[in-house]
Amino acid sequence: MPDMELLPATSRALLHRLATAQAEGRVPSLVGAVVRDGAPVWTHGRGLVGGQPPTADTQYRIGSLTKTFVAVLVMRLRDEGRLDLADPLGGHLPAAPAAAAGLTVAQLLAHTGGLPSETPAPWWERTDGGVRPELADLLDDSPVKHPAGRVFHYSNPGFALLGALVEQLRGKPLEQVLAEEILGPLGMTRTSLLPRAPHADGWAVHPWADVLLPEPATDTGRMAPAGQLWSTIEDLCRFAAFLGAGDPAVLPEASLAQMRVPASPLDGPVWDLTYGLGMQLKNDGGRLLSGHTGSMPGFLCTLWVSPADRLGGVVLTNATSGVSIGALAADLVRITAEHEPRIPDPWTPLETYDPALLELAGPWYWGPAPALIRLRADGDLEFGPLAGAGRSSRMKAQGDGSWLGLEGYYAGETLRAVRDAAGAVTHLDLGSFVLTRQPYGSDTVPGGVDPLGWRGGPA
Repeated sequence: MPDMELLPATSRALLHRLATAQAEGRVPSLVGAVVRDGAPVWTHGRGLVGGQPPTADTQYRIGSLTKTFVAVLVMRLRDEGRLDLADPLGGHLPAAPAAAAGLTVAQLLAHTGGLPSETPAPWWERTDGGVRPELADLLDDSPVKHPAGRVFHYSNPGFALLGALVEQLRGKPLEQVLAEEILGPLGMTRTSLLPRAPHADGWAVHPWADVLLPEPATDTGRMAPAGQLWSTIEDLCRFAAFLGAGDPAVLPEASLAQMRVPASPLDGPVWDLTYGLGMQLKNDGGRLLSGHTGSMPGFLCTLWVSPADRLGGVVLTNATSGVSIGALAADLVRITAEHEPRIPDPWTPLETYDPALLELAGPWYWGPAPALIRLRADGDLEFGPLAGAGRSSRMKAQGDGSWLGLEGYYAGETLRAVRDAAGAVTHLDLGSFVLTRQPYGSDTVPGGVDPLGWRGGPA
């Protein structure tokens, strides 16, 4: 069983980071948490909500973290075969505005459709959703800012359209779909489209004086999928645990891993932030984090998970600005990982295995280049270079004797074992590339092998 308690020095360092952020950022309240191995191991609140320190049950508005919930619903539809990520939006949502109808579902999830960042006036975050009752009201007549598929350009209306897509295909309001497909299965009883007591009020803090201005808590209507949700630290710890490891009742880990793959060009070899499918991705000093930041008038939020560390960090505050909340949540993960590095699970041998798979394990050669196949406990294969960097992928068994690549260069490619009449494996076929047990060691290599074989250099 994992040790669920943090060391006193770790807790002290986390508290210092959170308290410093609340004091220096001058925010009315701030509450943070760390999730380890799927459970919260540290939570703390600073400041006051209704005269009391905030708790793990205090609701805050979570802004654009709502987008990740919507993206999970879209990926569920994909996994069920109800849509393909390459499908044009208009094929499933007839009421989609003309400028967005030809964009693919993947482009909307990744913010690469070229749509504008915001709706036409008035400012949607601070006005009632009733001012734009129809989907056509979300975009103006000439909204395209960039050619589709070329660059990342964040679009709130794009996610409003994805929420409408979910409602169209489910035949239910988004709030009901969220409750049935995510909130209920994960036990998130304090997450809702509108605030439920106890909840924090949103505030703006004057930049040059220690005084407050109330912010409106509007119901944004059709823009709700872009940032409407309210939630608590306790609920978001459950969501963080799910995003880090998957849950068969909601979405498997393999689909979440696909959401964590960068979907637009990285900003050079050393990058800080990029975007996958409904998830922000952060390179925090070499630690790869995924999740989302969020902001609405009066509120800021961030949830990051590091699947490799089995850690997550969540922070909520009720101020429009003042705290670099994405960096704060990342620091909660970093501090925990540095103070208490993850202890590996104990190695244990497989209880059962398929001898046919064991036959494939070990070194193979693509021409003269060595590669390696390892047998995983779940029956999948890991393929990659024997040493150093190179193309690699986890290979998922397909039930017909083949394996499908799940990531990287070989994502979507098929690996097959080719056997002779006696049933012995002669070579592997990976997307038509031939891999042999010896360098160019089979007459099945396309183009043939020189009959004289290997030789010394010229005299």
